[in-house]
Amino acid sequence: MIQQNVNLRAFNTFGLGATAEYYTLVKEEDDLRAAIEWAGEKSLFVLGGGSNILFIGDVQGLTLHIATRGICYSEDKDYHYVEVSAGEPWHYVVMHTLERGIGGLENLSLIPGQIGAAPVQNIGAYGVELKDVFHSLTALHLPTLETHQFNLSACRFGYRSSIFKTTAKGEYIILSVKLALAKSHTLLRAYGDIEKTLEQMAVVEPTAKDISRAVIQIRQSKLPDPAVIGNAGSFFKNPVISPLQYALLKSQYDNIPSYVQPNGNVKIPAGWLIEQAGWKGKQVGHCGVHAKQALVLVNYGQASGKELLKLAESIQHDIAACFGVTLEMEVNVVG
Repeated sequence: MIQQNVNLRAFNTFGLGATAEYYTLVKEEDDLRAAIEWAGEKSLFVLGGGSNILFIGDVQGLTLHIATRGICYSEDKDYHYVEVSAGEPWHYVVMHTLERGIGGLENLSLIPGQIGAAPVQNIGAYGVELKDVFHSLTALHLPTLETHQFNLSACRFGYRSSIFKTTAKGEYIILSVKLALAKSHTLLRAYGDIEKTLEQMAVVEPTAKDISRAVIQIRQSKLPDPAVIGNAGSFFKNPVISPLQYALLKSQYDNIPSYVQPNGNVKIPAGWLIEQAGWKGKQVGHCGVHAKQALVLVNYGQASGKELLKLAESIQHDIAACFGVTLEMEVNVVG
């Protein structure tokens, strides 16, 4: 059913009011095709869990709110394969696999949003990215309404990026994602505070479920609950800089955290930069930077998307001035 002038406040984790000119809830692939044909020349906006969106205005055309569900398992001698409909919540999928005794997604626990958005962003946390567990996906090609298959290489995954965010942006709607979880899976526990949290939990020989519990505990201790205070999780990408630029910063800030990348470049935590620049816990009008995690911008209840965008741009300006580092937004600005 196509609805008109629908408020999207309840459908984004920032809790921002924005009006969809036209809106439909998509529960089946046939519904999606019918809605696209109905839209004709109207613009299309694909909405999933609303966890990575900053609305700065109303949404013209037809908003397709993806809510397809379904999880199917298969296996061979080396892998468990999990094919998931795009509307399934990501964390639900993580828990579903762990309950079946299948590891591989535990470090990605409690990431908000739906699985259909995961390849677009190449989501990642605590040393694991989607590309590490990805097999393939099925997507609807909007110009032709044909279904296309994408394997790992075709997706062109990068740091919080993919072909669906770059050269093929707006051309496809992801219908399902297939994951490949190795049966010889090795637990990753050295990243971030996982090891320390496991010690606090008195876990000596952790299972995949234990790693998941530790990650959930860490995330809940640092990140605000969108149901309590509006936010979109990590607002900025962690910048990756050259070894030369890192050496210069290291000479000025000896305690700067860093993660050397395979190509020799160095990833710097954006939250550390923002905190050093004095933004952590700072409130500006109806929005601000979270007191426990400087990477998270929050809506204190009455903020507009434009207010949040202005705050983000002020932070970007300060980080560039203080450190010579460019911060790139991870959220998608819409409107």
